[in-house]
Amino acid sequence: MRNIEFHNREKEIKEIRAILDRQPTLITFIYGPINSGKTELINHVIEELPEEYVVFYINLRTKFLAGYDDFIESLFEMEMETEAALKKGKETLAELVSSVTKVAGIPITREFLDYVFKDNKPKNAFSYIIKLFEEVKNSGKQPVLILDELQKIGDVKVNGPLIYELFNFFIDLTKEKHLAHVFAMTSDSLFIEQIYSKAMLSGRCEYLMVDDFDHERTIDFLNSYGFNDHEKEITWQRVGGKLVSLVKLINAKISEKNIEDVAGSMFMLRTGEIETRLKLVKELGDEMMIGDKRVDVDYGKLVSSLKMFAINEEVSTNEMDEISKRYLVKENILFVDPLTRMIKPQSRLDLLAIREVIADA
Repeated sequence: MRNIEFHNREKEIKEIRAILDRQPTLITFIYGPINSGKTELINHVIEELPEEYVVFYINLRTKFLAGYDDFIESLFEMEMETEAALKKGKETLAELVSSVTKVAGIPITREFLDYVFKDNKPKNAFSYIIKLFEEVKNSGKQPVLILDELQKIGDVKVNGPLIYELFNFFIDLTKEKHLAHVFAMTSDSLFIEQIYSKAMLSGRCEYLMVDDFDHERTIDFLNSYGFNDHEKEITWQRVGGKLVSLVKLINAKISEKNIEDVAGSMFMLRTGEIETRLKLVKELGDEMMIGDKRVDVDYGKLVSSLKMFAINEEVSTNEMDEISKRYLVKENILFVDPLTRMIKPQSRLDLLAIREVIADA
């Protein structure tokens, strides 16, 4: 099967490289709709970085984070203790750093791990990471810390929400010590909206949005895979520029399937999913948590919210009630950009599906 090549993210790559080329001072939040290519983008940047950068990339997507221990374990990668290392005894931070190039997690030995978990305090883990990063700096290299799907720690608590401890740690690494570049990535726009409102982060972070491809990028991307003009326009009109959807259509093209049929099936599937979600709320009701308060979801308000997109591609957050907004974002139907204070469907496919559903609502 033909590989799907990384494509046309020069603008975003340039912004990330500009951040990496200067002294660490700010936390960078990379956000955007689901499946817009954020992880692929950062992995591409990592692969292209010169050896002077040491990247510690932690993806929390598949991690079960019920408490502090789970989160700490997700950060670290246990170094295998060989027979020679056991005979030698304690391994130093400098020796750990010397063996590191680009790793999935933060390297640690059993001895250091025992210290990290001592007293169940986040500061122990953060203290270890700072010392490790200082050793990286002393070796003449620049540490880069990346946490993907950061929203997963939102409900973890250690004498209060862990997220506050983590943000203070990020600030210490960047603005205070200028020790490491920190990138936090998420597809959860409610989480980013919450972060954006935190007074403690004012002036201490910047935001980089990675969106779906627009029409020009979509057509240019499809040109590389032999799509004719009709297939390209069908793709845009029915599916839009979400990378995961484009890859599905490219694979269909490679398999010599009819692009119009596949795009039509994707549209009908998404329409059915949104229609079913609304039907369940109408017939059974639903509720959700906002902070510590449990609230009811109103079917009529959901439909009214979605009808705003009958002629608009995006609307102001002030135009939609908070419960409907949060519910539709939580269900991955809508996306909120806290910087512009605008709400839009998660993709063009979602926009078209919404319009189909509300036509009969």
